[in-house]
Amino acid sequence: MINKFWNMTLEEIKNGFTFNSKLDKYVCNICGKEFENGEIFKIENRYFDAKKMIKLHIQRDHLEVLQILMSYDKKYTGITENQKELLSIIYSGMTDIEIAKKMGVSAATIRHQRFTFREKAKQAKLYLAIYELAFQGMEKNKNKPDSKDDIVEVHNGAKMVDDRYFITKAEEDQVLFTAFSALTPLKLKIFSSKEKKKIVILKKIAEQFERNKRYSEKEINLILKEIYEDFATIRRYLIEYGFMERTTDCNEYWLK
Repeated sequence: MINKFWNMTLEEIKNGFTFNSKLDKYVCNICGKEFENGEIFKIENRYFDAKKMIKLHIQRDHLEVLQILMSYDKKYTGITENQKELLSIIYSGMTDIEIAKKMGVSAATIRHQRFTFREKAKQAKLYLAIYELAFQGMEKNKNKPDSKDDIVEVHNGAKMVDDRYFITKAEEDQVLFTAFSALTPLKLKIFSSKEKKKIVILKKIAEQFERNKRYSEKEINLILKEIYEDFATIRRYLIEYGFMERTTDCNEYWLK
C-alpha cells in the first residue's frame, strides 16, 4: 500500500518505478515487475534496454501514474473526490474557462482552487524537509543504534491502517518469541486472536514466500502445513490482511 512509497524520492513516485542498486534492476512501483539492468528486451521488431522497458511497461500496462496515485484513499493523499476530479481535468490540459463550464462553476473558482493546490504543495515540501531533519537528528543522537522503540513498517498490502499496526520492534520480537517454537525452519505454536499479534505472525509467515512468484493453492498449502497445522486459517488470513492476493478461482496466489 502507501507504505511502499516511504523510501522513494518524489521523482521515483512520479515516474512509477525505482532502481534497486543492490539487485541492479528497475522495479515497477505498481505491480513489482522487475527489469534487470544490462538485459535487452524485444517487443515485436524493436529492442529496449531495461530503463526504456520499465517506462514502456508502465505506459502499456498501467496507463497514467497520476490516476493510480489518486486512487489511494483520502487518508493517504489528503485529496477529496472533488479535488481528484478537478486535478484529472487540469491534467487533461483544459483552460480555466473550459473547466469551469464542465464543472458548472466560475473560472475564478477554478483559479482559486489551483492557487490552493499550489500552496498546499509548498507546505508539503516544507513539512517533509522539517520532518526529515528532525528524525535524522533523532537517529544521530540516540544512544542505541537499533532502538526497540522503533515502529515496525506497515506491509504494502495493508487494507486499513489503524492502531493494530502501531507495533514497536520490541513488541514484534516478543510476539515472535512467544508465538513460534522455532524461526528456522519456521514453526508456529500459537496463532493469536489478538490483532497486533496476528499481524506480526502473518508478516513473518509471508516472508517464507518469494516476491513476484505465482503459487498454486497446493503449493501454498504445502508450505503453510510445514509451519502450522491449521494451514487453511493462515491462508485465509494472509489474503484477508493483504499479505497475499489470489485469482478469483483460487488457482494462483502471490505476495502483494
